[in-house]
Amino acid sequence: MSGINNPFEKIVGSDRVLQPKNILLLLLILGVAAWLASTLNLVIGLVMILLPFVFIYLVFLFQRPVLGLYTAVIISFLINGLSRYIDGLPFGLMMDGLLILTLVSLFFKQFYQKVDWSLANKDVTWLAIIWFAYAMLELFNPELGSYSAWINGMRSISFYMLLIVPLALILMNTNRHLNNFFYVWGIFSILVSLKGIAQNFLGVDPWEKTWLNEGGAVTHIIFGQLRIFSFLSDAGQFGANQAYSAFVAGLLFFTRKEKWSKVFFASIAILGFYGMILSGTRGAIAVPLAGFAALIVLRKKFLITLSGILFLIMIVGFFKFTNIGQSNPYIRRTRSAFDFNDPSLQVRLENQQKLKIFLASRPFGGGLGQAGVKAQRFLPNAFLSNIPTDSWYVMIWAEEGIIGLILHLLILFYIIGKSSWLVMFRIRDPILKIEIAALTSGMFGIMVASYGNQVLGSMPTSILIYISMAFMLSSEKFDKLLFEKPDELAVNSLSIGYPDNSK
Repeated sequence: MSGINNPFEKIVGSDRVLQPKNILLLLLILGVAAWLASTLNLVIGLVMILLPFVFIYLVFLFQRPVLGLYTAVIISFLINGLSRYIDGLPFGLMMDGLLILTLVSLFFKQFYQKVDWSLANKDVTWLAIIWFAYAMLELFNPELGSYSAWINGMRSISFYMLLIVPLALILMNTNRHLNNFFYVWGIFSILVSLKGIAQNFLGVDPWEKTWLNEGGAVTHIIFGQLRIFSFLSDAGQFGANQAYSAFVAGLLFFTRKEKWSKVFFASIAILGFYGMILSGTRGAIAVPLAGFAALIVLRKKFLITLSGILFLIMIVGFFKFTNIGQSNPYIRRTRSAFDFNDPSLQVRLENQQKLKIFLASRPFGGGLGQAGVKAQRFLPNAFLSNIPTDSWYVMIWAEEGIIGLILHLLILFYIIGKSSWLVMFRIRDPILKIEIAALTSGMFGIMVASYGNQVLGSMPTSILIYISMAFMLSSEKFDKLLFEKPDELAVNSLSIGYPDNSK
């Protein structure tokens, strides 16, 4: 009997990777890769080193497709910084490939049974489809001068939303996934802040200095003062994203009961707001101000609303009507955001006037991907590529016309409006109510800040927003899980603050 194979004791799947012979094979590959890196070509060596880890990652991804969405959050924080250190790798396609792989892994995971697409059959998915369909129609815009520009613009404006929203609805469908999302987001927000602080006190490294010398200094060194950008795309994204992370984390702090969890979210909030200040991004102040304004409405309590309004009046009054702290460059630059005669604002208004004349006869815009400095590599001599758009909404208006802008705003305000309604009238659990209120008011803050900078469509903020949309409009389902499935509640009560009613 000892010679009979037991089929239930076979080692299959990812467990094969952990076998001694396979571990030895991986070590051999790493040794060869290290030799190639030191003697032949560094890039080839790095690729060889990464291949075994990529293989292991793919094994786990096809077993647990949700890993792809957590990885998307991580990559969204790192992708722009990596491009400053390594040339020649297609970082721009990394997110596309990851999301498509995640979708493929979902099909393979459910190979012998149908994928439950009903989880994605929500209004937010249909809104993403409508927005993507409009981007596809822009292919027939007579003003379109470059298909490459269209592809580049379409990806960040609508393609990622089309992929991420339904994937998040299907794969991140429990309170535990929401909790994990907060922690992955928080870890990398802290890393971004620490890198920014290091830039401020230690200076930029040689690769970042090269990036500044090649044109980044024009917008990132103002009167000899470096605007901190960390390893994100620019100071505008760094400031707004850290304000966003800090605002959400500050609210999550009040939902946690374990000491280490409170310290974690308090650290995100403190470091994030400090990062916002170091960025020198004036528009970033709109994130906590607008977010707090939305929050006091969502709370529906008179005293909280009254005290919140008074607090906002004090903050605006400090920057608008006083000169306190004017010697500080960060306070001085933030204060200029409240000055309607600011020269920078006047230049933006002049540019918008030029666009208004150009777009008066173009209700569908001047072509997707063709507006602003980013389009100069496709159409260097075009009218739109030589006018800075600055604002996210101005860019949408310039590229997709007044019809596209109205559609985009309707979609955003519908999501905010429905999520607000769920928070105020449908969600019963007090902890979940605060969590979804944090995401909702934080998204509103990003929407307001996007008038001054192209925050909404840039990483990592865009990826965080798209996943948040899925959580926000699934919150009523999460609330039912907490009340109707005590086992689920017991699992999710760990380090969150939910009472354990399962006993």
